[in-house]
Amino acid sequence: MNKKIETVESVQQKLKRTELLLEINSQVAGLEDLSEILWKIVEFASSELNAERGTLFLSDNETGELYSRVAQGELSREIRVLNNVGIAGAVFQTKQGEIIHDAYLDPRFNSKIDKETGYKTKNIICCPVNTMAGETIGVLEILNKKKGRFTKDNLVFLEAAASRAAKSIQNAQNKENFEKNRKRELEFLDLVSEIASEINLDALLKRVMTESARMLNADRATLFLNDEKNEELFSRTVLGENISEIRFPNNIGIAGTVFSTGRTMNIPHAYADLRFNPAFDKETGYFTQSILCTPISNKEGKIIGCSQVLNKVGGPFSAEDESRLKAFTQQIAISLENAKLFEDVSKAQKYNESMLSSMSNGVITINNEGVIVTCNSASLKILRTKKNQIVGQKSSAFFCDARHWVEDLVNSVQENRKPETRLDSEISVVDSTTQEKVTISININVVPLVNDDLEGRTDQVSNFSGVLIMLEDISSEKRIKSTMSRYIDPGIANQLLETGSEILGGQETTATLLFSDIRSFTSITEKLGAQGTVKLLNEYFEIMVECITEQGGILDKFIGDAIMAAFGLPISHEDDEDRGLRAGINMIKRLGEWNAQRLKESKAEIDMGLGLNTDKVVAGNIGSEKRMDYTMIGDGVNLAARLESACKQYNAKILISEYTFKKLRGTYKIRHIDDVIVKGKTEPVGVFEVLDYHDQRSFPGLMDVIGHFQEGREHYRGGNFEKAIKSFETCLKINKNDLLSQMYLDRCNKLKNNKNTHWKGIWVMDSK
Repeated sequence: MNKKIETVESVQQKLKRTELLLEINSQVAGLEDLSEILWKIVEFASSELNAERGTLFLSDNETGELYSRVAQGELSREIRVLNNVGIAGAVFQTKQGEIIHDAYLDPRFNSKIDKETGYKTKNIICCPVNTMAGETIGVLEILNKKKGRFTKDNLVFLEAAASRAAKSIQNAQNKENFEKNRKRELEFLDLVSEIASEINLDALLKRVMTESARMLNADRATLFLNDEKNEELFSRTVLGENISEIRFPNNIGIAGTVFSTGRTMNIPHAYADLRFNPAFDKETGYFTQSILCTPISNKEGKIIGCSQVLNKVGGPFSAEDESRLKAFTQQIAISLENAKLFEDVSKAQKYNESMLSSMSNGVITINNEGVIVTCNSASLKILRTKKNQIVGQKSSAFFCDARHWVEDLVNSVQENRKPETRLDSEISVVDSTTQEKVTISININVVPLVNDDLEGRTDQVSNFSGVLIMLEDISSEKRIKSTMSRYIDPGIANQLLETGSEILGGQETTATLLFSDIRSFTSITEKLGAQGTVKLLNEYFEIMVECITEQGGILDKFIGDAIMAAFGLPISHEDDEDRGLRAGINMIKRLGEWNAQRLKESKAEIDMGLGLNTDKVVAGNIGSEKRMDYTMIGDGVNLAARLESACKQYNAKILISEYTFKKLRGTYKIRHIDDVIVKGKTEPVGVFEVLDYHDQRSFPGLMDVIGHFQEGREHYRGGNFEKAIKSFETCLKINKNDLLSQMYLDRCNKLKNNKNTHWKGIWVMDSK
């Protein structure tokens, strides 16, 4: 009896299952959209198994992935996973259904998805979707039975339902693929037509590479063209990296092999191929996996380059990918050649334009109708205008008012067909950016334009095609002259600018060198601080430099608080020694006037000393290519510096050498104070003190002191120290503040007790 009851129940279950399977057939039979079929099957299976949700994964054989469709409003999106990952991947690989009672206990289960979505997966039933021919086309997965556990009967039912729906799924897939292929082919034709109209080579290359990568579902693509002249393959741009152009010999690497052999190469593993060069990967951090490279031939069959795509998504490139890439590249080969030809023509045109654009001089052309046709960048810069404000305008409208003199030159050239030139002229313009009125110094040359094609014709009008204006902005030269004039005489600045290349450069010449230095400068800086010191020096240098330039001297450099100047450089004069001495005298006088003003302001006085020497020096550019200095070197320079330093020892303000003294043309108040052997030398040098900056108040009885001092110096040199002492004592009676006479008095008192039979009256200077 029990057996009968079980048999009846079994028959009833089979009938019910058959009814359900017939129902699923009827529900999906009328559907054509693949997404709707998938959703309907999942909905039906979840409902019948009393489960919360489910997913039907289909296999993408090209990419090795399982994908499902998820509804989002009226749209759907795909979720893709590798076909050997997770529970679904395992079922797809084994083609055996499985029941998982606790998902989190199964190591194949990916719990990250639950964490991302907030959903809690408890149990899973999963079966393959098999066709009648036994082909597995997907996996059906149902989650979380609401009551109880999934059973083997549930699995049998699920497998039967999936099998019954497989045919409808395949039909919908085929229809969808057909529509996709049809749409893709139409897009392909539209794309080829669109690309064929592109004439710019850079834009064309970029578009071809972008579409190649998209069309083959690849990571990136590169199109290489052959440079016949250099026998190189080059690419202007590559996807994913900002590289303007890469080049390499057209016979190396994968691309070089394809170009050389004319055969397509499909490489699933790049690093396993010895022809692959990994250097680019190392440089960019990119990892190349798969490569598909095909040659590009023109209509004559000549290979002009190759197209290369990298890293197919999901696996290696297929035979269909090869066919599509070949077809695509052959279709656009003609466009590539046309774009290359257009670029060559454009380059020739741009070359001519760039010559005008790169010229530092302005160039403006005016046609026969008096319209400004071209205006290069230099002209726009010189005239402070914009292209749309001058090109296309009548020259009479642009060169008007204060600029009308330019239009007068243009009219003269048009009438007489002879060039006109104006040098160092000024033109007033309004800056288009700041709207400020600016006056510019220019040289202008206006010449007639002659059409060479009509050169042979006798009528003069026919071969005249307009006027060309050349502008040279000389404002900067004037600014340079102004700047140089702050340091050297304006006349010297003019000569430097006119003959600079001949003057600048190492040369041996005779010059008078001047060194000056502030006394006790370190203690001054300690009292004033940094800002106070800078202010003091600026005021001091302003006075001193003016004294130097007034006499035509050149300021060589500031050395801290010291000044190094020269007279006779770079242009020599007959009286350079007198110029240098006059400058020195004026420097001391002006310093006295400045000190008087400082005392009124309760500021400390500044003292200084200076030395002058005339000798041969080497003057010119000295330094490196990055930093050069126009200066002087030689023993003559060193002696001038030693004389400045010796002012402290002799309590003097101006000391000159015998070489300067002998060449002086003027009459000055000078006394010969010593014959010394400076450190590093063996021959004595006569040293003279200049006293012209004194007046009766600052140095009473000056000329009398000079006379008695010279008398004392004669006795001193002869070794008659007693008589010398009397002469120096007389000097001190006349002017008790003559410290130099006091120095000699002390020196004679010391020497008179020294029995030096080799005395020659020469003092050895043991310091610099």
